[in-house]
Amino acid sequence: MMHTLPPFVAVIRTAFLRIFSSPLAGLLNILVIGIALSLPAGMYILLQNAQSLVDEISGPQQISIFLQQDASTLEIEHLQKLLSQNEAISSVKFISRADALEGLKQSTGLSDVIAGLETNPLPDAFIVTPKSRDASYLENLRTSLVNLPKVAQAQHDTSWAYKLEAILKFARIAILILASLLSVALIAITFNTIRLQILTQRDEILVSKLIGATNGFIRRPFLYFGALQGLLGGLAAWLIISVSLHMLQSPLNNLSLLYSSNFSLHSLSVGDTLSLLLFSLYLGLLGAWLSVSRHLTAIEPR
Repeated sequence: MMHTLPPFVAVIRTAFLRIFSSPLAGLLNILVIGIALSLPAGMYILLQNAQSLVDEISGPQQISIFLQQDASTLEIEHLQKLLSQNEAISSVKFISRADALEGLKQSTGLSDVIAGLETNPLPDAFIVTPKSRDASYLENLRTSLVNLPKVAQAQHDTSWAYKLEAILKFARIAILILASLLSVALIAITFNTIRLQILTQRDEILVSKLIGATNGFIRRPFLYFGALQGLLGGLAAWLIISVSLHMLQSPLNNLSLLYSSNFSLHSLSVGDTLSLLLFSLYLGLLGAWLSVSRHLTAIEPR
């Protein structure tokens, strides 16, 4: 007894068979889509890894708060309470004048010179770690900390943070431009592929229209064809990126050992992978819809 497939599954099966009716051409189309998608997606994941590497090398961003010399113990405790309650700060560390002087002795090796000082010239200080690494966020926080009672100065080098943000912003825009251009190219590839499919099945489409088939009914298999081809291209892009990162990991491990680091490349997350697949499916569907809308209406029985 034969079992008929549900209509949706049957259409998907037909689209799959049409893609690989010419195996080499089908594989080449999918490979071209995969390579085109892997370029911006691969640059995106490398940018994410580069940012993680910079964060690891630079460590946590901190702001140094130096107090006035006449700050009393009660005033220091009050200031520490204010800093601890600040929602923009993740941690607060107090460094007394004595501890700062002792640290200076050990780091400079000038114990004899420092011992000859009549008074301790160093102020009490707080080291605060902000919750965000954003350059403007750090600068705004530093400005607000200067205005706290008994604070003489608050220091943080934000110049490198602004430079890093400028580089990352430039890279993101470059990736966005590349992704946009390649998206247009992929839509054009699907558009042309569907056009050839329509021309190949012209007689079949004419017969279907003669027996009463609507444009929507005829259009559906071509839309599934484009969507499925786009989805397979997205899977190819994911595979290219994963294999490439795996191949890069071994030489990166050797390089990390030279710098006493354990940095490793991170592949696309589950969310990024789903976004890539859905985006590739959408491009295929859009290219197919544009092609069918353009060419299907031109085929009408006389």
